[in-house]
Amino acid sequence: MPVFIGLLRAVNVGGRSLKMQDLREVCTACQLQNVQTYLQSGNVLFKATERKPKTVASKLEAALERKLGFRPDVILRTTEELRSVIGKNPFAERRDIEPNKLHVLFLADELGDDTRKALLALKPDGEELRCGDRELYIYFPEGMGRSKFMPRVSRLLKNSATARNWNTVTKLLELADQL
Repeated sequence: MPVFIGLLRAVNVGGRSLKMQDLREVCTACQLQNVQTYLQSGNVLFKATERKPKTVASKLEAALERKLGFRPDVILRTTEELRSVIGKNPFAERRDIEPNKLHVLFLADELGDDTRKALLALKPDGEELRCGDRELYIYFPEGMGRSKFMPRVSRLLKNSATARNWNTVTKLLELADQL
């Protein structure tokens, strides 16, 4: 059975509240197994008999909507995909990178060529952006919270995305490996 890492978009921000106990219960009701959550930001790990991530994500989104009254996007990665994200970190060799300021923006779908070009044409305000296929790696030396760059990135994206800092990304892989 594959292990999936679920990254929920826009929960526990802006009044869209989701208790992790409720998330675990919804996942269990969807017949997902070995369900675990990490932090309060919508990170969930589980095993599923279904092997198609889009099918699992859609089922989970619909169940969450029934429970919560809103439909958070669920972006899934397998353990192998998350390991690849970590292995492709373009900042890995840099000693000056603070892990809590390096974020991976997980995209629901592949980054299109036009969107990639538009993103790379942005003039960051001290931030550094590197593009993967379904991820963006962004270093925020002053932190993500005050960034004027991130809203510009978000406007250019043509698909759903959610960010996690490097510490969370590596911890999620560690937890997935334990499943």
